[in-house]
Amino acid sequence: MSAQPPIRVGIVGANAKRGWARDAHIPALRELLGDFVLSAVSARTQVLAEEAREAYGAEAAFGDSLELARSPSIDLVCVVVKVPEHRAVVLAALAAGKHVYCEWPLGCDLAEAQEMAAAVGPGSHVMIGLQGLSSPAVRAAIDLVQSGSVGRPLAMRVYSPTAGWGTQAPPHYAYLQDKRNGATLETIAGGHTLAVMEALVGAFVEVDARNSILHSQIDVVGEGAVERTCADHMMVLGRHAGGCVSTLEVAGGVTGKPFRLELDGDAGWIRITGDFVGGFQGGVLTLETSVNDPPPVVATTDLTGPPANLAESYARLASDIRAGQRTVPDFERAVRLSRLLETIDLASTSGHRTTGAPT
Repeated sequence: MSAQPPIRVGIVGANAKRGWARDAHIPALRELLGDFVLSAVSARTQVLAEEAREAYGAEAAFGDSLELARSPSIDLVCVVVKVPEHRAVVLAALAAGKHVYCEWPLGCDLAEAQEMAAAVGPGSHVMIGLQGLSSPAVRAAIDLVQSGSVGRPLAMRVYSPTAGWGTQAPPHYAYLQDKRNGATLETIAGGHTLAVMEALVGAFVEVDARNSILHSQIDVVGEGAVERTCADHMMVLGRHAGGCVSTLEVAGGVTGKPFRLELDGDAGWIRITGDFVGGFQGGVLTLETSVNDPPPVVATTDLTGPPANLAESYARLASDIRAGQRTVPDFERAVRLSRLLETIDLASTSGHRTTGAPT
């Protein structure tokens, strides 16, 4: 427990009955009470906000998310709403000098991400919600690569499945089928996976891709069929700055198959696996390696499932805020990843390999 006062958190997008705030953010914060206190929640209406306040023990409830973002009783604004709503809340919080944790993707497109990154002031700590980068297994794997324990990375193979973007969706996930909303298989499942790949072996400098819509219409439960305009299957062939080559398959509508990342170096290998149905970043990951005496995989909490890697992210952010350092994935990382996704989309639509590191 820190000797400093707890960081006062306001969660934008709290709901007492369902949602990522309920399933992941709230239990993660409860495990880190020495560093954080839940000061406020907001929702679409004051009634829903009051329900969330009572359910989670927050001190205040706001029916207006921008009011929460500007509240003097909040230090850290956590943005856990649909992607098209990120921009307004993030900009309001940054203008008020707040620290911000924003779920990934940062914005609906590269331009929005760039605008928000440019708005970060010197007094604000920001973190983008790429919680897979905070997984203890991933961080231990990064240590193995950076220490030279597996030698020079040669080839990486990744299979990243998710139950999302199948042939059916609940009404509150209908918006994920529209590419214009920025919350797609490419950006969410693809973005989380690409971030880990780059963290391990460096930036992509060349990509070839095929993003496909295998199911053009899906059934929204209770509402009927809607057209899908974003890909539900993604394949990327890449080359990284250090010379490593990689293959990535992101598969939507898949259950019962594990996430698997394999990296071969000229002196050893690494394997990371996970079985969380909503995407690897939402669960505890397992690290295997050929290296003798690998670094320990040490978690901050005993949590499993969706809160586990999020608690690791929050712990890292608290440490940064306390120490005045900046080590967590920030909005500039989000801009770079958004640009990489645009590069991949261009390679797919043009049918041509795209070269040049997206910086």
